[in-house]
Amino acid sequence: MSESVVRGAPRARTPVHLWIVGVLALLWSLMGVVDYLATQTQWQPYMAAFTPEQLDYFYGFPVWMVAAWAFAVWCGFAGTLGLLLRRRWAVWMYAVSLAGLAISTVYQYVFTDAASILGRVAAIFTVVIWAVAIFLLLYARAMAKRGVLV
Repeated sequence: MSESVVRGAPRARTPVHLWIVGVLALLWSLMGVVDYLATQTQWQPYMAAFTPEQLDYFYGFPVWMVAAWAFAVWCGFAGTLGLLLRRRWAVWMYAVSLAGLAISTVYQYVFTDAASILGRVAAIFTVVIWAVAIFLLLYARAMAKRGVLV
């Protein structure tokens, strides 16, 4: 049988690519979770890779920036769990994650000198983070429209 019934709504068959995207997204989001937790707890083995200027930069984030970063990371992780559980709320989690990413990016590149403190690689990585976040939001939205996420 290609469909199952969940809460009265038919669910489309789960495509194989959902599992591929979901597992890759889980690994991606776990990197963000580790980065966030290691930075917020000032985990020495992780933070030893940064210069004193970079450490001052990270540890000097205002509370609202840390909150935006937390929303970006944790809602992205929740969105990935929702995607793997085939739940429609994954779309909202990815949208909130993207909003957190927008706020933190504006802080970093408008209100601070992150480009010179963190370097070119960090700026390129920010573009990659944006690309992945937008892709995951659009992908989850497409899966919801197809009835895969209910």
